[in-house]
Amino acid sequence: MTPPDSTGSTAPTGTSAPTGSAPAFRRPPSATASHRHSISDTGMEAEAAYHLVHDETMLDGNARLNLATFVSTWMDDYADKIYAESYDKNMIDKDEYPQTAAIEDNCWRMIAGLWNCPDVAKTIGTSTIGSSEACMLGGLALKRRWQLARHAVGKPTGLPNLIMSSAVQVVWEKFCNYWDVEARYVPISAEHPVLDGHDLDRYVDENTIGVVAIMGQTYTGAYEPVQQIAAALDAIQAKTGYDVPIHVDGASGAMIAPFLQPDLVWDFRIERVHSISTSGHKYGLVYPGLGWVVWRTADCLPADLIFNVSYLGGSMPTLALNFSRPGAQVLLQYYLFLHLGREGYRAIQQASQDVALYLSGGIGEIDAFELVSDGSDLPVFAWKQKEGHTDKWNLYHLSDRLRMKGWQVPAYPMPADLEELTVQRIVVRNGLSMDIAQDLLADIVEETAYLEALESPMPVEGPTAGFHH
Repeated sequence: MTPPDSTGSTAPTGTSAPTGSAPAFRRPPSATASHRHSISDTGMEAEAAYHLVHDETMLDGNARLNLATFVSTWMDDYADKIYAESYDKNMIDKDEYPQTAAIEDNCWRMIAGLWNCPDVAKTIGTSTIGSSEACMLGGLALKRRWQLARHAVGKPTGLPNLIMSSAVQVVWEKFCNYWDVEARYVPISAEHPVLDGHDLDRYVDENTIGVVAIMGQTYTGAYEPVQQIAAALDAIQAKTGYDVPIHVDGASGAMIAPFLQPDLVWDFRIERVHSISTSGHKYGLVYPGLGWVVWRTADCLPADLIFNVSYLGGSMPTLALNFSRPGAQVLLQYYLFLHLGREGYRAIQQASQDVALYLSGGIGEIDAFELVSDGSDLPVFAWKQKEGHTDKWNLYHLSDRLRMKGWQVPAYPMPADLEELTVQRIVVRNGLSMDIAQDLLADIVEETAYLEALESPMPVEGPTAGFHH
């Protein structure tokens, strides 16, 4: 028997609707163009709607060939099965899904241990929609803690500021804009390509709520030296008395460094580090929609930011900018922690770094280019065109040539004070094998040779928007 459609009819697809039934669900999918900016009065059959959405998204790029994004584009069959079984779980509903809530707790405690938290039993953390929400929560805790300390001694709280690199991810610009915090950007330069503590005393004052240190700058993949930044803040405190905490934005590096650079001191081993955030959906290897934030100790997170709410028959604490949110990605993270363990994660991240070093080494040998970073921090690297090499083409042209073959390899200007420098970047993620990398490098060599053979200049485009995800 033919299954009923959304009208309840069991008539075979393509037959006339019974008398009295709406004919809306009998429209062939190609008969008319669908509405784009309004909901039509009549609908279409589920199969037709499915094919329309399916066919339109075929115009998107191939996720596996997207070397622009940090976000995971592949998980294994068991992860897909867990995802399909749990896509309807609501993370906020801890009364209905208590085991999912317990698994969330397990995960952030595992992460706290990964980041060398001094006492996992005395810390606090949470999952988030992504690292952007995690950064927002970390920033809010810094601001509120500063406000409470100022209130305690009768000082005004109207002019908070946050210090960060000019190469910071856009989420920090949003945080400062949304929550009325002055953003103090330390400019990067050829001499100081990352925030490294240089001249930090020129930016810190009694209204500074914290310093953001980036474990994996999105422009080049380079780590900011957190220990060096902390030492500069120690010196400032000794001189001025200002005790300024650090939030580590580890969107990518916080899930790389523990496995590939375990001796690098950047995490809770540094007392000045109050909180760390990361993306579960980047090098945490989970599908999009997951972030984590952990505080060094529970008192680094002011208690008045935690709400106890009565919801669906129970009382629960909640710390989030969002309310209802998916629980499936939390379960995927737990699955990976159980399945891979430390050694499994190390092997996957090492494979990504091996590919990054192979690609950067090959690109560095091309006469037209000079490496800006090589992938030895994050498995991410960038290169620039050698100064004065040619006036016939630029990196935007190479990006276009590669896109014609399906590769998405962005070119973009560096941030303020270094914006005259254009770079091209490759992000190596789980799923980019050495075989695929060989094909990519061959295409880069081929397309560079094509551009080098030009007898007249290519049209010059202006800088396009950079990739900050």
